Amino acid sequence: MLARVVRSSALTVAGFGASQVIRLASNLILTRLLFPEAFGMMALVSILLQGLGQFSDVGVTPSILQSKRGDDPNFLNTAWTIQFTRGLLLWIVAALLAQPMAVFYDAPELTAILPVAGITLFLAGMNPTKLDTANRHLMFGRVTAIDISVQLIGIIAAVTLAWITQSVWALVWSHIIGATAHLLLLNLFLPGIRNRFTWHRHCAQELIRFGKWIFLSTVAGFLFWQADKILIGKYLALDTFGVYNIGYFLASFPMLLGGMLTRRLLIPIYRELPPTESRANFLKLRRMRVAVTGGLLAIMALIALSGVWLVGVMYDDRYAAAGAVVVLLACMQLPQVVVLTYDQAALAAGDSFRFFILTAVKAAAMIAALIIGLETAGLLGALLSQGIAMVVIYPVTVWLARRMGAWDAKHDAAAFAVGALIAAAAIALNWQAIAALG
Repeated sequence: MLARVVRSSALTVAGFGASQVIRLASNLILTRLLFPEAFGMMALVSILLQGLGQFSDVGVTPSILQSKRGDDPNFLNTAWTIQFTRGLLLWIVAALLAQPMAVFYDAPELTAILPVAGITLFLAGMNPTKLDTANRHLMFGRVTAIDISVQLIGIIAAVTLAWITQSVWALVWSHIIGATAHLLLLNLFLPGIRNRFTWHRHCAQELIRFGKWIFLSTVAGFLFWQADKILIGKYLALDTFGVYNIGYFLASFPMLLGGMLTRRLLIPIYRELPPTESRANFLKLRRMRVAVTGGLLAIMALIALSGVWLVGVMYDDRYAAAGAVVVLLACMQLPQVVVLTYDQAALAAGDSFRFFILTAVKAAAMIAALIIGLETAGLLGALLSQGIAMVVIYPVTVWLARRMGAWDAKHDAAAFAVGALIAAAAIALNWQAIAALG
């Protein structure tokens, strides 16, 4: 088991690293071809599409990952039927919401962009369960190769279209091209059953029973992860929002990597090594947790300390404020690194209810903190509030982790101490740029 985990982790990290290098290169090119408002507009579109996807998530993927029937063709085809139907409905809803969202954000372009961009939701709904089967069995070689290939296709399309059109539509159509490529490559190159429309009553009952709390959890999860963009996009000008997203792109690298590792690896690991079963399992999980946390803290430290310099080297003066955004976001995300490996323990045990409770509390705390921060100190307040929210919800994370036998107080104390030192050093080093945000 551990050998598979190490191999899968190495593939995930290597694939993610390659993906971020490609993303960074394309970002540098696109910021020179397009204007900041285009990135702000596309960020709004992405938020709305992600919101639709997560507000209707019925937990198909985690159900397949944790269920004893996760390799049963009837179970997989029933799951795919649900997923396909959901994708079609989401596309229709995206088209219907275009006008109201354009009015809410005072962005008339959304009326035309959102129905077209919503095609990606339908395409994602058609993705085969072969991907979930590969994740269930920690077979990440082909998955990683497909992910990188899809990203290259999408980026080539984005750069080419941006050069031709110099319009936000370049980003819209490149997303559709990427989603189409993903669907085709998954079907062509991953092993597994060929999905067909099926409705098996007992399989559907299991999926719905487990998925009802996943649905609510993903709603709360969306609000937690995207609250900053939802609220900053409403409170601040579109060009400032575009600058924030450039900063977020650089600062979010460690958390995106950590999130990918936990989503792909931890449900299978907790399923096979439940910490409540033995002290040996707990210690194996501790070693894994220390390795993940230590690696992410090291990357976060590098980004936090050098954020202003990175932006100065890579972007022009229009994005100068993004340097301070990078530093503060990296510092404020440090508490998340400490607790990143806990929540998947509940899903591995089939306890989607407690997972929902934790996610709902995280969302409520983040939204409240962001509103207070934006009202009192604008962008600077929004940045600082994200770290405060994560500290506030730590006791709820401990509650869930203890119920699952996963809480590791020594790990958390050491990680919090290291994180505090990193944050203090980064803020002191970059204080002049940070003060300019106020």
